[in-house]
Amino acid sequence: MDLVKFVQDEFVTKNELPEFAAGDTITVYYEIREGDKVRTQFFRGVVIQKRGSGASETFTIRKMSGTVGVERIFPINLPTIQKIEINKKGKVRRARIYYFRGLTGKKAKIKERRR
Repeated sequence: MDLVKFVQDEFVTKNELPEFAAGDTITVYYEIREGDKVRTQFFRGVVIQKRGSGASETFTIRKMSGTVGVERIFPINLPTIQKIEINKKGKVRRARIYYFRGLTGKKAKIKERRR
């Protein structure tokens, strides 16, 4: 087990990202490669969960695209992530807000935490 941890510490590049938690609205800027072209795309939504630890940590973001909910899972150490902006700090009582998927309209608003 120590060997796995050693390899992760030595060889996995760590991104310098801001601290965020479930309920926060964030924008993730990431690169997309199409053939030999590279472009930057962003995904803005509410963090539903953070899962895992160390090199295998991931976070899930949910946004509404029209009337359809879209979720995307990003590994924290994904090399194509350029930056993460925190747009709003949300005030929630859970670490994983799966109940957010079932909410629509005004109920789907998350109160903002004062800084």
